[in-house]
Amino acid sequence: MIPARATPVREESLVRAIGTLGLAAVIVNITIGAGIFRLPSNVAASLGSAAPLAYLVCAVAMGLIVFCIADAGSRVSLTGGPYAYVAVALGPFAGFISGVLLWLLGTFAASAVATVFAASVGLLVPLLSGRVAGAALLAGALVFWSAVNIRGVSVGTRLNSIVTAAKLAPLLLIALGGMVFVRADNLAWTTPAAGDVARMSLLLIFAFAGIEVALVPSGEVRDPARTVPRAIALAMAGITVLYVLLQVVAQGILGDALAAATVSPLADAAGASLGAWASAVLLLGASISTFGHMGGVTLSMPRIVYAFARDGYLPRALGAIHPRSRAPHVAIVVQSAVTLVLAVSGSFEKLAMLANLCALALYLGCAIAARRLRSTSPRGAGTGGVDLPFAGAIPWLACAVILWLLTGVTRDEWLAFTACIVAASLLYAAATWRRVVAHPK
Repeated sequence: MIPARATPVREESLVRAIGTLGLAAVIVNITIGAGIFRLPSNVAASLGSAAPLAYLVCAVAMGLIVFCIADAGSRVSLTGGPYAYVAVALGPFAGFISGVLLWLLGTFAASAVATVFAASVGLLVPLLSGRVAGAALLAGALVFWSAVNIRGVSVGTRLNSIVTAAKLAPLLLIALGGMVFVRADNLAWTTPAAGDVARMSLLLIFAFAGIEVALVPSGEVRDPARTVPRAIALAMAGITVLYVLLQVVAQGILGDALAAATVSPLADAAGASLGAWASAVLLLGASISTFGHMGGVTLSMPRIVYAFARDGYLPRALGAIHPRSRAPHVAIVVQSAVTLVLAVSGSFEKLAMLANLCALALYLGCAIAARRLRSTSPRGAGTGGVDLPFAGAIPWLACAVILWLLTGVTRDEWLAFTACIVAASLLYAAATWRRVVAHPK
């Protein structure tokens, strides 16, 4: 049964000033990050010139998933995003697991992005290349971001905004400037196997994930029933066109060599077409984008660790607050240490795939929650809800697409994921038992 708190409260104090173009711009800014600087090589290695199929499948899947998240968000007024939606619709244990999945997603993604940062900087500055130098570089970057965020959330937020601004320019440079260097014979392709498309679409979730974060300020969106679906459609179309264009241009310039460009595929394409200066610009853009992502994760993920410690799921020491800045400094240090260990010990592909597996499991919970909330709770008061023709079928379509994408997960990845879920379940059971012992009926 859905608790009474599932019925949203009017947010009269918020100004509904975000329109379709504004929300679409926010989605594009948050979504385009580090993945596209690295993934074209992986997709080309599996699908060759047919790689755009995987981008299109992934875009459709993410569109369905994000609609479910937006629809659930219009019916639940609690802070917490997917964690709140799943908890209200499916109960506290499911909500806790969704919170764990959110942390795992962010942690694995941050570690994967960190490997791209080290590789990009290593190509720009050869003295910083190599395993030992790369580990030292990552340690320095994480120490920097930890110190910044321990000083307080406002400092970290301002610096994150500054380093995020430079990521689109180099991508547009190669996407548009490289078109004149494309060779048609490099784009000939044959129909790939459905399983290969599923596997690569699953990997590309890494490049499309983050859209749901942009929907957090839904209380400040004008006419969400119309604005949210239109903004999602506009942003997804723009992102997909850019990604497909980058893949096609890189493939058209490098041909079979794209699959071998496993460190900096777009920079290699830029260098082969526009010259060494363009390659340096792409590497600099990748370095800035990934460095900014590391800062954003260092700002957000420790708050989940802090919340789990505060609620008794992790040791209380992880919930300590700095006496001056009021930042969760212990959680920040621990989160940075975990990110560093994973980045140094794992490869980009493995870390990205684990992040995507956690993301799809979280999205599956959100789709199920959206369907349940649609049938058992009213739309958000004063928002008009989020609706489309045949909207009731979208959660089912999202579930079907997610389950198909999950067919691309390997046995080892399932084992690692299952181990994480079992560990989380044991934490939940232990915390529940402690509460029962401390407060018996």
